[in-house]
Amino acid sequence: MSFQPRMTSTVEGITLLDDLHWRSWNGIIADVWHVACAAGAGGHYVSRDARLFVVLEREGGRSDVQLSVDGRPRRVQRAPHRMSFVPADLPIWSHVDEPVRVRHLDLHFHAPTLSERLGEDLDDERLATPRLDFLDPRLFTLAQLIAEECTSPERRHDLYGDGLTLALFIDLLKLGRAPGAAARGPALSPRQLRRVTDFIEAHCARNIRLQELAELTGLSQSYFSHAFKAATGVPPYQWHLKARLRRVQALLTDTELPLTEIASATGFTDQAHLTRSFRRLIGTTPAAWRRAQGR
Repeated sequence: MSFQPRMTSTVEGITLLDDLHWRSWNGIIADVWHVACAAGAGGHYVSRDARLFVVLEREGGRSDVQLSVDGRPRRVQRAPHRMSFVPADLPIWSHVDEPVRVRHLDLHFHAPTLSERLGEDLDDERLATPRLDFLDPRLFTLAQLIAEECTSPERRHDLYGDGLTLALFIDLLKLGRAPGAAARGPALSPRQLRRVTDFIEAHCARNIRLQELAELTGLSQSYFSHAFKAATGVPPYQWHLKARLRRVQALLTDTELPLTEIASATGFTDQAHLTRSFRRLIGTTPAAWRRAQGR
């Protein structure tokens, strides 16, 4: 499920240097901004959804930034890699004393969708508690990968971004299953499983969204993911990847197509992407596998 971030802002002295880059995944929207702030620049922001602000890069400006969630300025460190979590509907102010250029990532979280995906109620207290100017190397690494996915001209499978953003959200809120807790719900019925796997086989050469598969069974995305893994032992994205590789093996065996054309025909970004995936799951390269079949 995608959603539109509901945010109002008033800014002064802030100029956009590059085009805005953004991506939307299930319950999360990511924006990458590159801006120049003049001396005395500032802004006032209110979002209807919780968000995480991550400073990716910062150039210039010897003074610290002033940031506030209650109208009383507090100085935050000027170093990059700092981040702030701002709860929904909480106004926030910012101000800089000296010119500075900043490249930052904004992540907007739609709590109802994420709660459904995780199969549990989210902690209201954690969602409502602001965290300004903190540093978390693991979260920052995930943020960098998400920013790269937003700006890269070659997009990976949607499940890649889904996984990154959901992992960041889980880590940010310190979510975890209680020890010994069982997965929710039963497995898919044989009829549901056949319908889903037939769909994956027929459409494996393109990106398949989790929402499409869930709709085939009439289940929510979160419930479907649990039920599919309970029935097959693997998550949907892995079943999809294996279906792609079976298609690759058929083309390697039955045709003389070069690997570049096979990669394109089976939904891989390029030959290198195909080779990495093939080696990881099959244990050898496509070229070596083809030779072993006598081609």
